[in-house]
Amino acid sequence: MKTSRVREALLSGARGLYLAIIALAGSITLFVLSVLSIAFILLGIGLFTTPVVLTAVARFANLRRVHAAEWSDVRIPIPYRQPPATEPPGAAGQVARCIRLLKDPATWRDLQWLLADMTAGFVVVIFAPALVLYPVYGWVLALGVWKPIYNAGGGEWYGFIHVNSQLAANGAALLGTGLGVLALFANPYIVRGHFLLTRSLLAPTTSMRERELALRVDRLEETRHDAVDTSAAELRRIERDLHDGAQARLVAMGMDLGTIEALVEKDPAKAKEMLAKARQNSGEALTELRDLVRGIHPPVLAERGLGDAVKALALRLPLETEVDVELPGRLEEPVEAAAYFAVSETLTNAVKYAQAQRVWVDVHHADGMLRIAITDNGKGGAEIGAGSGLSGIERRLGTFDGVLAVSSPVGGPTMVTMEIPCELS
Repeated sequence: MKTSRVREALLSGARGLYLAIIALAGSITLFVLSVLSIAFILLGIGLFTTPVVLTAVARFANLRRVHAAEWSDVRIPIPYRQPPATEPPGAAGQVARCIRLLKDPATWRDLQWLLADMTAGFVVVIFAPALVLYPVYGWVLALGVWKPIYNAGGGEWYGFIHVNSQLAANGAALLGTGLGVLALFANPYIVRGHFLLTRSLLAPTTSMRERELALRVDRLEETRHDAVDTSAAELRRIERDLHDGAQARLVAMGMDLGTIEALVEKDPAKAKEMLAKARQNSGEALTELRDLVRGIHPPVLAERGLGDAVKALALRLPLETEVDVELPGRLEEPVEAAAYFAVSETLTNAVKYAQAQRVWVDVHHADGMLRIAITDNGKGGAEIGAGSGLSGIERRLGTFDGVLAVSSPVGGPTMVTMEIPCELS
């Protein structure tokens, strides 16, 4: 128990030092760049630099959100407005993007947070590493280092203690020990306090939540319409596949059987040959029907659930794939189907376009959310855009209020993350 507390205090101290450094270096740099870039909008330069800088600010804020959730279990909502599916090309698109970012209330909250992070946020979190490192200096003084400092004319102070004798140095060591004990209990709460301050500035206000809820409702209505259109297109595809494939083969097989019936007595050899052809047509028609049914709802998905269906997908890929599934129950059938086809489309993209040699798939459920992460070591450059496969996946997930995030720098790797709110049965 004591070892665990010491480890947690030291870990919190290291995290506090990291947060203090990036609060100064990152927040100051981004705040200055943001102010300058917005000011340069009047000169025209800012129209092109502001979207880049504000995007970097949002990524910096999202990184702090990740740290808050992982290190102190402080959840900070992401309130940014979703960009439109298409934006005008060229300079007009840059202007539209700049205006959209400046109209987003979350952008201004990010800038307010940068200002607070470099001041109050730094002051709060710096105590965590200080409570770990400062006690060490007290013991160093007590071990005799105070003497050369004092003999050199230094008036060394340790806290409120003027260290000018061994007795005073021992008092410094005692004070340092007390601060070290305080760190055992206070450090995790100091780091958490820093993240709570961050949440108070980054989390959306009530009015923002109402606006975001309205946007969310609009998005759900849009994705519902997309789902209806997609379903209609899927029905047309099934009808076309049946008409051009299995139905044509069955009609040809019926005609062959009629011919065989007429030839069975006059030309048994020819009838036998045509019978073999009819058997072949029936086998091909059955195969096409099975493929068609598998495309509608794979049997392994219906029988064994999403986890085994994703593993079956991975086994058919022509590259090395690692699958990690943690699903203690079954999902609702529509959610399973949406997730399965989203994973299938993403893996197909990794094979066809990413030129990847390896893929990692992680599927797990926690806190009422199905989370799927697919990573490949391909060439990268994937993005969500009009007409792309990823855009189709985003619309499919949006039907269930799910989200899709893509990180794919040029040169790779590519990571596609999907989240769908749902419960296990």
